Amino acid sequence: MGKPKIAVIYGGYSPEYEISLKSAFSVISHMDKEKYEPVLLGITRMGEWYIFSGAIEKIGNDTWHNPRDCTRAIVSPDRETKGVLVFYNSGIQTIRLDAALPILHGKNGEDGTIQGLLTLAGIPIVGCDTLSSALCMDKDKAHKLVKIAGIRVPESFVLKNKSEIDQALSQAECIGYPLFVKPVRAGSSFGISKVLSKHELPTAIKLAFEYDSEIIVEESIDGFEVGCAVLGNESLIVGQVDEIELTGGFFDYKEKYNLEASTIHVPARIATHKADEIREMAKEIYKALGCNGFARVDMFLTPTGEVIFNEANTIPGFTAYSRYPNMLKAIGMTFEQIVDEIINLAVITK
Repeated sequence: MGKPKIAVIYGGYSPEYEISLKSAFSVISHMDKEKYEPVLLGITRMGEWYIFSGAIEKIGNDTWHNPRDCTRAIVSPDRETKGVLVFYNSGIQTIRLDAALPILHGKNGEDGTIQGLLTLAGIPIVGCDTLSSALCMDKDKAHKLVKIAGIRVPESFVLKNKSEIDQALSQAECIGYPLFVKPVRAGSSFGISKVLSKHELPTAIKLAFEYDSEIIVEESIDGFEVGCAVLGNESLIVGQVDEIELTGGFFDYKEKYNLEASTIHVPARIATHKADEIREMAKEIYKALGCNGFARVDMFLTPTGEVIFNEANTIPGFTAYSRYPNMLKAIGMTFEQIVDEIINLAVITK
């Protein structure tokens, strides 16, 4: 029978290309090679697909894309193939896959795009499926569904045209300042601005529209952000709650990957009963959004103890210092166990 072949898909036509490489390097480094055979499938910044056969360190430092280590390849949408077509000079070779793990953050990877292709091809997905990936990527639709589930979300409104500035100014007054302007579908805080007054709103709207065709204007929640790592399909494992301590500004792209003015506490510095409440709420949100495999659920904790949903990340960062693995490490899981469990969830249910 041989070991299950697991495609790790990394890179991508996305602003989050570099983070994907770092996450993929960590995942591949901690994959049990005695149990699984990794198939390394890289996507360049321009959207070209390659099978990579070089040293995995080249993925981490972005030197992987070179003629010696790469051969053009594609995922075949043909369900009979159920795998990858590799284009050698001597002909086309097929690699049949048992599952695929997309480590593609943001657009064209975390938004249901790659999940749809894998579903069409009949390849089991490690992680969330097409629908849940698309829903979680769309901040407006995710908020609406979670609100229906009875969990509070920030007040907000959506703009689909950058010329609607007068409407935006009027609706923003109803929400009140400060507020946040965000692309509806973008990750790693790209295009997000904290707006302190109406004079800053037009510039923030213009920036957000550079990343998406729709933007969301959202109330600023007093308090701090907490998160939960959730793992599983029916039976769920939830890691320790973490807490983001900010000394200024907000948790933007620079802070997420450099932690210059912020500290992440695991476990969060909150009462045990409140941490238990947050973990249970994370499970409810995970289920309401149709998540499976793994996801990170982020919420706000206000000074009065109210928990408010922020967002769900279906492919969170997977570097050694990322929030998701560290929350699960805090309950005793090693990085190797985390990777093994998320792959196993897809392989055993295929």
